[in-house]
Parts: sequence; structure tokens; C-alpha cells
Amino acid sequence: MSATTRPARPGEVHGRDYNFIDRATFEKWQEHGDFVESFEVFGHYYGTPKRPLIDHLAAGEDVILEIDVQGAMAVRKEFPDAVLVFLRPPSREVQRERLLARAGDALDTIERRLAKADAEEACASEFDLVVVNDDLEAAVAQVAAILEARRTS
Repeated sequence: MSATTRPARPGEVHGRDYNFIDRATFEKWQEHGDFVESFEVFGHYYGTPKRPLIDHLAAGEDVILEIDVQGAMAVRKEFPDAVLVFLRPPSREVQRERLLARAGDALDTIERRLAKADAEEACASEFDLVVVNDDLEAAVAQVAAILEARRTS
């Protein structure tokens, strides 16, 4: 479960969607090396706590991280065998509509996210696979098939 210093959006729940923590706590965890990856994005910190990830992997479980490109590159450094799947929206306009629909981000933040998306998509070639998220069920099925193929190889 990722941690963040941003406030919860409407409908988000601490411990389900993110661990919502204050900046001082986040920075303390960073100092102690408690994150696999952590970055400041649009004025808030985001990070993946290391211990739960290592525990799940040690138990032989698959772990799916929903992280941005810079986080994925950091995970690849720490776990070279990680399979990186780049989820691409069908179009920038659809991405914009999705960001607007989730409510909670100011319009200027959404525009900054969209501007950053072009640069992130330019990095898609550094990922092992690319899945276009034009239909949620189909995208989930593709990612599940990728996991299954990884398990049986």
C-alpha cells in the first residue's frame, strides 16, 4: 500500500486507497530507508513502503504497484527482475476526462498531470509491456495474463 502526504480525495479511505500520512512522518520514513521508491509529485510525497513489499515477495506472492514512471525505474533498480507494465490511456482527451471525473484535483493540477503524461509516455519503451486502458475489464485481463505468463515461465 502506497503512502502519500496529499489529503484524501472524496471516497478515499486511509489504509485502503493509500496510507495518508503527514510530511514529517513521510520524511522520517525516507531517512530510514523505509521506501522502495519515493518522490515528490505535484507538491505531495508518494512512496511504496519497503517492508510489506519484501514480505509479500518472500511469501511467493505477486505484488502489483500502481506507480508513476520515475517510481517504476526506481523499483527496477532495486528489483531487476520486476516486470514493468506501462498502462497507457487510449487518448489524452480520455485521460483528461478521467482526471476531471475523479474530482479532487484543481484544474491547474490536472493540466500539469497531462503535460507530464507526454514525457511519461515517451518512457514506455523502457517498460516490458504496454497495455492500453481503453476498457478496464480488458486491461485487467491483460495484466492478469501477464502475471500468469510470468508465473509459468
